[in-house]
Amino acid sequence: MTSLRTPLYDRHVALGARMVDFAGYLMPLNYGKGQLAEHHAVRSGAGLFDVSHMGQVRFQGPDAVAVVNRLITNDLAALPDGKALYTACCRDDGGILDDLICYRRSATDVLIVVNASNVAKIVAWFEARATGESRPVDVSDHYALLALQGPRAAELLSSVHPAATSMRPFHLSSFEDPRFGSVLVASTGYTGEAGFELFVAPDRAVALFDHLLEGGAEPIGLGARDTLRLEMKYALYGNDIDETTNPLEAGLGWVTKLDKPGGFIGQDALRAIAAAGVTRKLVGLEVEGRGIARHGYPVHAPGGDSIGVVTSGTIGPTVGKAIAMAYVSTPYSALGTRVEIDIRGKRTEAVVCKTPFLMRQRL
Repeated sequence: MTSLRTPLYDRHVALGARMVDFAGYLMPLNYGKGQLAEHHAVRSGAGLFDVSHMGQVRFQGPDAVAVVNRLITNDLAALPDGKALYTACCRDDGGILDDLICYRRSATDVLIVVNASNVAKIVAWFEARATGESRPVDVSDHYALLALQGPRAAELLSSVHPAATSMRPFHLSSFEDPRFGSVLVASTGYTGEAGFELFVAPDRAVALFDHLLEGGAEPIGLGARDTLRLEMKYALYGNDIDETTNPLEAGLGWVTKLDKPGGFIGQDALRAIAAAGVTRKLVGLEVEGRGIARHGYPVHAPGGDSIGVVTSGTIGPTVGKAIAMAYVSTPYSALGTRVEIDIRGKRTEAVVCKTPFLMRQRL
């Protein structure tokens, strides 16, 4: 199967990116300066990501908010127009189908960003389970999506959108520019830094990308995106959450409104799970030494049996230590609990720690 290309593919190649297949798209893993430099560029300045592989689904109509609200765990009806929220959508048994960002553009217009690997699945599920006049429309081809992240992000974006400097997290705005057309701006991201996600017409994406690079942003690949999100303990679908996990054990109870008026798909199952108590929890681990705890590595009680499994791990470039996320049996989930991870046949000590691994003022 031939990998797809985003509108910025040729630009990545020209910049010397190492391209890899991700979710069916050829995407930049890193550029010439390398993953570590890219990670630090986002933490200290501004980094620019191509995330056009992500999917977008739109609901428009008089009941758009009500229709979407039935499909997600968070409460879109309680959100004012012009804001965004993070949420999950679940199977009837509470298993996570995807984690999403919903943008409430107005009471009659909701835009949803879907993980790249789940677009076809989620569009089909929305079509099957949405009840009401408003219907899902896959608008993924309508946009290229850029993420400008880091302490200097607002400064750089203000060159074309002065309102960027006053935007609070999870808010929406937009601007028009003869070079870039109509651009939807969301103060959201996946790095833990202040930043923005920019929805731009595909044929205008290169112009906007180049403008932001010329302003001082560094191009950033998927490798740094992963270490940045891991330092914040942000879940990656397919690694840390999937249909076999539920929001309560995955630490997403804060976006799961069990008493939401009107209910949502999976609510009854999740209420039952909450009443019984989860049997495992997704925790953060500080790992001794420099060994990297990879996805799938077993977690054991000290000197004992398996009590869980690693979902993601890395050496955190900013925190300067080996860190991991893992599901462990609930009795082993308390802060300070010591466990052992089987790293290539050798048991390595780790401790359940406070997360996010890196504290930040804004998301």
